[in-house]
Amino acid sequence: MRNTALRSLGRTGIMITPIGLGCWQFSKQNSAAGKFWPLLDDDVINSIVSLSLEGGINWFDTAEAYGNGASEKALSSALQAAAKKPGEIIIATKWMPVLRFASNIRKTIYKRMEALAPYPIDHYQVHNSWSFSNEKREMAHMARLVEEKLTRTIGVSNFLAQRMKNAWEALDRKGIPLASNQVRYNLLDRKIESNGVMDMAKKLGITIIAYSPLAQGLLTGKFHDNPGLIPNTGYRKYFSQFKPSGMEKSKPVIMLVKELALKYNVTPSQIALNWLIHYQGNTVVAIPGATRESHARENTGAMKFRLSDEDMDKLDRESTIFK
Repeated sequence: MRNTALRSLGRTGIMITPIGLGCWQFSKQNSAAGKFWPLLDDDVINSIVSLSLEGGINWFDTAEAYGNGASEKALSSALQAAAKKPGEIIIATKWMPVLRFASNIRKTIYKRMEALAPYPIDHYQVHNSWSFSNEKREMAHMARLVEEKLTRTIGVSNFLAQRMKNAWEALDRKGIPLASNQVRYNLLDRKIESNGVMDMAKKLGITIIAYSPLAQGLLTGKFHDNPGLIPNTGYRKYFSQFKPSGMEKSKPVIMLVKELALKYNVTPSQIALNWLIHYQGNTVVAIPGATRESHARENTGAMKFRLSDEDMDKLDRESTIFK
């Protein structure tokens, strides 16, 4: 089996692996967002990061909102424990816009840099579109960060097609590419293929960074195999996909994913991730999380094979209901 080739992050020329490590789970249960995940010990975090690096992953995605910087600090500590030097890996983080104006981007960048030190911010993203300022104002402040070499590239997250285009246009006037849009995308949530986001990303050369690529664990098949696990899944149990009707709706996709896992001698999660990073060509990369060493190994293993076009089309047809 072979490793999947690196891909450019948008039109920046920065080369990343098709799978990075999402680091929300390193939040140490700080803040409301951080309580979504169990508290991970430092040695577990260090091991997950180390195994991800050993498996070939060269970039990590975190955010200010993930524990008010706790995830950023934990990631930095783990990379130092792995003896990684600044510049040897790529770090993406995000500014939280809620109840803030765009001017806050410049005011808070140094806090992000301090949390991640000694590693620089390679990719800085606007976490969502809910600030008091519009995306054009936000991109003006983000562009200043690039000009001052406080970040190398710029991305957005949870932006619909028109807002993404507006952001791209604002940066394009300054000769800076909008590198990415980080959105929820998986076999059980394909809305970006029907709401214009995917088409616009391809047209403008913007990378889609798929978060929740395993649908909060549904695509592993474990909750269909044992629905009794659902009551103990924290916030997940309130999501419609985890209700009986939602589980029944996704069952045909899960059955096919499990069938293909046997065919390729891999895990269901690796089938779901492999489809995600290949079906749309080089447009989509994914950031699965990991709370166990086994998760880190599965993530990296998803880059070491490729589904046939025929099998990818089967998954497309079975999951088209989720577009």
